[in-house]
Amino acid sequence: MKPLLVTMGDAAGIGPEIIASAARLGELPDAVVLGDLAVMRRAIAATGGGLSVAVIESPLDHAPPGTLRLCPVAGLPDGLAELPWGRIDARAGAGAASCIEAAVRRVQAGEGSAIVTAPIHKEALSAAGLPWPGHTEMLQSLANPAAPPPVRMMLANPELRVVLVTIHMSLRAAIDALDFDAVLSTLRIAHRSARAWGQDHPRIAVAGLNPHAGEGGLFGDEEIRFIAPAVEAARAEGIDAQGPFPPDTVFMRARRGAFDLVVAMTHDHGLIPVKYMGVEEGVNVTLGLPFVRTSPDHGTAFDIAGTGRADPASLVAALRMARRLSHI
Repeated sequence: MKPLLVTMGDAAGIGPEIIASAARLGELPDAVVLGDLAVMRRAIAATGGGLSVAVIESPLDHAPPGTLRLCPVAGLPDGLAELPWGRIDARAGAGAASCIEAAVRRVQAGEGSAIVTAPIHKEALSAAGLPWPGHTEMLQSLANPAAPPPVRMMLANPELRVVLVTIHMSLRAAIDALDFDAVLSTLRIAHRSARAWGQDHPRIAVAGLNPHAGEGGLFGDEEIRFIAPAVEAARAEGIDAQGPFPPDTVFMRARRGAFDLVVAMTHDHGLIPVKYMGVEEGVNVTLGLPFVRTSPDHGTAFDIAGTGRADPASLVAALRMARRLSHI
C-alpha cells in the first residue's frame, strides 16, 4: 500500500508539532513526512520526546514499526530548526513550499496515495517571493503547470461540507470574480467529486451572495443575473443543485440533512459556519486535483508554536479523510 505523504508545513508554526503528536498517537503508521530532520526533532522535543525518527530515501522504503518515517527534502534553506517559533520568516516560507513541491512530484511519480499538508503561513510564502497566495493555488499550478486544472476548496466536518466559488482574495475582488461560469464550474466540480467519493446523487445547495439571497433584487441582483441561471444550467446537466438560498439559513438546513453539500460564493461566507462548529474535526480538501489532498482547517497558530499545546485533532481528521478518499 502506498503511503500518505505529509508535508511538514511552516517550520516556525505548529505543523511539525501536530505531526509529532499525531505520530505519537499512532495515527501515521502508513504515512511519510516530507521535511527537515532537525525541524522534526525540535518538534518532537517540544511535544514531550519519546519518538524515534527513521530517515528514508523514498516514501516506499520500509522503517521499523513505531517510528516516524521522514523523507528529507533536498535544497531546504539552512537553519530552519533555529528559526524563532511563531515568527514570519522567508526561509520558513521557502522551506514549506519546497516540501509541497516534493510531495506533488512524489505522488505523481506513484510514490504516495495522497498528500496531507500541515499548515503554512501565507505571509511567509510571500516573503519568500512565491507567487501563490496559499496551498490551493500552489497545488493547482504544480499539478499541471501547462494547464492548471480548475480546483475548488472544500471544508468538511462530520456534519457539513462546504465548497467555495472564490477563495484567497479580498472580498471586493471576490465579488468581482463571481459570474455564471465560476458558479457553474464549482457545481460541476462539487458534483463530480462527491460522486467520486461514493455519493451517487449528491444534493447540492447553493448559498446566495446577498442578504436573503437578494430578496428578488431588492438587496442585490447577483442571484438573478448569474447565480440562479448557473443553478438551472447545472440542473439541465443532471446535477441536483438547488437555490440560491439565503446564506444565513442554508447551512443549518444542510447540517440537518436536507443537502449533502453547500456551495458558497466567498471564503468567509462558507468557512465561518464550518469553523464555528469546531476546528477539531474540520478538514480542508482540494477538489479537482488529479490526486487527493487534505489538510487541517486551521493555520500555523504562531501564538502557541513551540509550546507543545497544539491539538493534532484536525490533522488526524485530515489523515483519515485522505485515507478514505484515496482508497475509494
